[in-house]
Amino acid sequence: MRLTARTPVGGLDRGYRDGMVTPQPDVTFIGTATTVLRMGGFTLLTDPNFLHRGQRAYLGYGMWSKRRTDPALGIAELPQLDAVVLSHLHGDHFDRVARHGLARELPVLTTPEARRKLRRWGFRAAEGLPTWSSHELHRDGSTLRVTALPGRHGPGALDRLLPDVMGSLIDLERDGERQFRLYVTGDTLHRPMLAEIPERFPDIDAMLIHLGGTRIAGVLLTMDARQGADLVELVRPKLTVPIHYDDYPVFRSPLRHFVDEARRRGLVSAVRTVARGETVPLTPPA
Repeated sequence: MRLTARTPVGGLDRGYRDGMVTPQPDVTFIGTATTVLRMGGFTLLTDPNFLHRGQRAYLGYGMWSKRRTDPALGIAELPQLDAVVLSHLHGDHFDRVARHGLARELPVLTTPEARRKLRRWGFRAAEGLPTWSSHELHRDGSTLRVTALPGRHGPGALDRLLPDVMGSLIDLERDGERQFRLYVTGDTLHRPMLAEIPERFPDIDAMLIHLGGTRIAGVLLTMDARQGADLVELVRPKLTVPIHYDDYPVFRSPLRHFVDEARRRGLVSAVRTVARGETVPLTPPA
């Protein structure tokens, strides 16, 4: 079953809206960490943040941040979806617009902690994935497997005050053979636990990396340019696409800092930037 919002689809090209199978995986960047991923015949939405400029995203403990940008698409303009992949429950990753606008029957693949709250909100197909566990979608001989990967949103003991966060490994298989492997980092810091990811899952084709260097009260909560480049060197994906970097004032590390750091380390040829509203292939450069 493929579901989207409760309102009609409207804003993408017809082939995209109708779920046309594309010859190569691609990503449409909506803003923050919100993307539409098309892999084979499957379409996923990540971390739905559809607040508009000037609206507040609530981050817990009375903290909030006003959005600086508008999303490139609204919920009514989304294509048909197979599932949502949600890294964690923060107001800039699953907001009140998504809560009220997305179909309750839509599978949401997320952390066990977020699953409990989503079920209370009526998202009865929400699935909580413990680290290293997987959920599969099947269609016409193809399998899309989403595996929960480790993540750590805050440093030390502070992490216990923040929502659990997961990265996601998304494998596309056809007739039992892997066609494509994508790593979506989620809002993690670069920590030693991430070293197990390339050990378990080598040959990552592309990585969507959450950057921004988010700081609240001076504490770093998402990767900045240096940590992001460190992760690229650790994982060694064939392609890196940065997202989550300029939509809120708490994001302190702009995209250009990451690009400059990648250039300094000789990594920039495998970095592909994407503007809000733009669709780019996830296949690496030739």
